Amino acid sequence: MPAYLVVHSERQRDDTLIEDPNLTVEFVDGWVLFKDRDLIQANRVAIAIPAAQVRRVERVDEQQEPHDQEPAPQKE
Repeated sequence: MPAYLVVHSERQRDDTLIEDPNLTVEFVDGWVLFKDRDLIQANRVAIAIPAAQVRRVERVDEQQEPHDQEPAPQKE
């Protein structure tokens, strides 16, 4: 499931975790926009945060189970 950790520039240790199965993130015109893929056609934003208030955004999805992962391609 897509999950993003928003690390705030001024509020230390008050970071925000946002997760949703249809979540996407965009950086547009000084804003960090979290959208629901199902609502993109309607151009709806679920959460908007001024970029000046954000130090960074990290994608922190849960680890996949080993049986869900494909093996790395072998070099010849």
